[in-house]
Amino acid sequence: MMQYIWLGVTILAAVVEAAVPALVSIWFVPGGLAALIVSLLDGPVWLQVLLFLVVSTLALLATRPLAKKFQKEKAESTNADMVLGRSALVTEDINDLLGTGRVTVRGNSWAARSGEEGTVIPKGETVTVERIEGVKLIVRWEHTR
Repeated sequence: MMQYIWLGVTILAAVVEAAVPALVSIWFVPGGLAALIVSLLDGPVWLQVLLFLVVSTLALLATRPLAKKFQKEKAESTNADMVLGRSALVTEDINDLLGTGRVTVRGNSWAARSGEEGTVIPKGETVTVERIEGVKLIVRWEHTR
């Protein structure tokens, strides 16, 4: 009976690993295989469990540093970052409630939203780009009215 459990553990770990983009269960595959082999040789259950734990832990310790090295997220700088802090000209009224608004900054047209909720910024005004969210610029208007 235990051989079916270890086979199930091994297959489940492999399927989960294949389905998930991050390394989450690959370490249990060799542990499950080792326990399965001991089970097929009629080894005691305590030895199967111990071997599963030891082999899985060793696999984790051996591969985790390598896996972390390959999974490091690197911040990619883009040309879009060049608009942060720049002045932009409003070319279409910015109205967050209606979901409208465009600005021109450094010769490029962008969809824009106000950084202040409920603020409508009229066409022709100058704003400052605070941040980028998706494909929209979030802008600040320093109006003196």
